[in-house]
Amino acid sequence: MKIYEIKENKKQLLPLLLLADEQEDMIDRYIDKGTMYVLDDNGIKCECVVTDEGDGILEIKNIATYPEFQGRGYAKKLIEYIAEKYNDRYSVLQVGTGDSPMTVPFYEKCGFVRSHVIPDFFTDNYDHPIIECGVQLVDMVYLRKKL
Repeated sequence: MKIYEIKENKKQLLPLLLLADEQEDMIDRYIDKGTMYVLDDNGIKCECVVTDEGDGILEIKNIATYPEFQGRGYAKKLIEYIAEKYNDRYSVLQVGTGDSPMTVPFYEKCGFVRSHVIPDFFTDNYDHPIIECGVQLVDMVYLRKKL
């Protein structure tokens, strides 16, 4: 298993990116300014895009694993890699996500705690309802982990 940075042609991974953020123009807001990493285990299984948000905060903007490889710890490994790689440059790793019964518990298992909420983020910024686990996402929930 290897984790490495993708520096060029990041959009070649658009199908994977769209699993975590299903509107391409939202991905366009961060893909060029972000640093992209992939986890390769006999082929790419998972990706993550992080951005510098200032004030010692590194943010996960997108993290996704191909569905057939989910539940095998790939995303958790990638988060651990990011946390270790950046712990000397940042004090906080944060992620914004929908208040979903699938994603919030995953991040909490990875050591994140709820920080704050941006009301109506998904309804205000996406051109269609975002549904996860049968629930329409409305608010953006931010979770943080100290590095």
